[in-house]
Amino acid sequence: MTNTRRLLLAVAAALLICFSLPPWGWWPLAFAGFALWPAAVQGASLRQRAVIGWIVGVIWFGVSTLWMAGLTGAGWPASVLLGWGSLMAIVSMACPPDRRALFVLPAAVILFEWFHVHAPVGGVPLSIIAMGQTTTAMLDIARIGGFLLLSGATAALGSALYLAVHREWKSAVAILAAVAMIGLAGELWPLGEPVGDLTIAAVQGGGEQGQRYVAGSEHSVFLNHIQATHDIPDDADVDLVVWPENTVNVSGDFEDHPWRGELATEAERIGAPIVVGVVQDAGVDAFNNFVVAITPEGELIERFDKIRRVPFGEYVPLRSVFEPIAGGLLPPRDQIPGDGVSVVETEAGPMAVVISWEVFFSRRVREGVRQGGEVVLNPTNGASYWLTQVQTQQVATSQLRAMESGRWLMQVAPTGFSAFISPDGDIHQRTDVSEQKVITRTIERYDSTVPAQALGALPALLAAFIALAFAYVPGIRRRFRSRESSSSDRR
Repeated sequence: MTNTRRLLLAVAAALLICFSLPPWGWWPLAFAGFALWPAAVQGASLRQRAVIGWIVGVIWFGVSTLWMAGLTGAGWPASVLLGWGSLMAIVSMACPPDRRALFVLPAAVILFEWFHVHAPVGGVPLSIIAMGQTTTAMLDIARIGGFLLLSGATAALGSALYLAVHREWKSAVAILAAVAMIGLAGELWPLGEPVGDLTIAAVQGGGEQGQRYVAGSEHSVFLNHIQATHDIPDDADVDLVVWPENTVNVSGDFEDHPWRGELATEAERIGAPIVVGVVQDAGVDAFNNFVVAITPEGELIERFDKIRRVPFGEYVPLRSVFEPIAGGLLPPRDQIPGDGVSVVETEAGPMAVVISWEVFFSRRVREGVRQGGEVVLNPTNGASYWLTQVQTQQVATSQLRAMESGRWLMQVAPTGFSAFISPDGDIHQRTDVSEQKVITRTIERYDSTVPAQALGALPALLAAFIALAFAYVPGIRRRFRSRESSSSDRR
C-alpha cells in the first residue's frame, strides 16, 4: 500500500469518526471510520502508524473542538497538534501492522478514553466516541459497562465491518453477536420500582448565545431568569425549582445580597425551594462557584461547591509557569474547589448534584448516587461558547450519565440546552438555544443500582485487557498471517 493511500485512509477515518459525534450525530459513520483505520495500518512501519494516528487525532479533535478557538487562539491548536494528535499517534502505534489491529484498536480506544477522563489536568473528556451513539440502541451498553464499553463496542463494530468487507463472515458475526448480547443485557436490566416521584421546574432565562462574560452583565442574566420564573404559577404543584449555574454573580457575600431576598420571595410565592447557581468573590484572586437551595422561608440550605473545575477556564494549572507566557489571556482568578458531598437534600428526596463540566466525568455522578442521590441535577452554563458543539456534546453526555446511573437527570442552562433525560437515555422537553422557557416534569426517584454505577470502568478495562491478551497470545500472529494469506488467495 502506498503512503498516499494510507494518508487518504487516515483522513477519511478521522472525518467519519468526527462527524459521527454531536452536533452532527451521523452515528453509522463511526463504524466505517474504525474499519478504515486498521486498514491503513496494515503492513505499515512504526513511523507510518504514528503518522496515521496523528492525522486521525488532529482531524477528529481539531474539527470537533473548533469551539475552543473562540476561547483561546493559542491553546486550541496546541491541544490539537501536540495533545490529541500525539495521543492518537500512540494509539495507532500500539496497533500491530497485521489483523491483530482489529482487536488492539478497540482496546486502545478504551484505554485512551480512560486516560482522557483522568489526565492531563484532571481529565479533558471531550469528543468521546460514545457520544455519537446515544441516539441508537447501542446506548443500552452503557448501563452495563458505561461510556468506555460503549466506545469500545463502537470501535469493535468497525472491526466487524472490516472483516465483513473481506468476507470473513464468521469472525464478523461473532463480534456483532457479542456486542448485541451486551446491549440486550443493558436493555433487560431492571431498574426496580421507583421510591417516589418529584416535580421539578427548570428555568432557562434565555439570551444571546456566544456572549462572553463582561462586568455589568450580571443584572441582565439575573433579570432574565427572574422573568422566566414569574411564569411559574403561585403555589405551583412543584417540589423544586432549579436555576442554571452562574446565574447569580455577586461581588460580595450572596447571603447578604438583595438578590437573595428576591429569590426568597419567588420561593415563597411558588411554595417550593429554588436551587440556584451562584458565583461570588472569595478575595482578590479567587471565587466560589456553588449551588444553594433557598427555602420559601428565605433560608439558605444545602450548599454544594463545584469540585471538578474547568482547566484554563475556572483555574490555571501551574499558573506560575503559564502566566509569564500567556499573561492576560489567562483567567485572572481561580475558583476555590469544593470538598463536600455532592448531594442536596430536599423534602422530596436527595438529589445528586454535578455542576456543569462535572457531568462529563462519570465518577462525579457515581459519587453523588453512591451518597444516596435519587435524581441527578446538572445546572450548567454554556452561554459563552462559540457554536453549539459543547452544548450538544453535553446533552449526549447527560444521556450517558443517566443510563450509567439508572437515574433521571435534569440539565438546565441559561441559554440552552435544557432538558429532562430518563434513565433509558431518552431526552424530554429539550429547549432551543437562546429561548426563555420554564420546563416542568414529574419524574421518578430511584435507589436501585445498575452494573455501570456499581462497577464503573472495570467492565470496559477488563474487556480491553482480554482483547490485548488475545491479540498477543503465542501463535496468534501465525493464525492471522494464515487468514491473511487465505484472504489474498480468495481475492
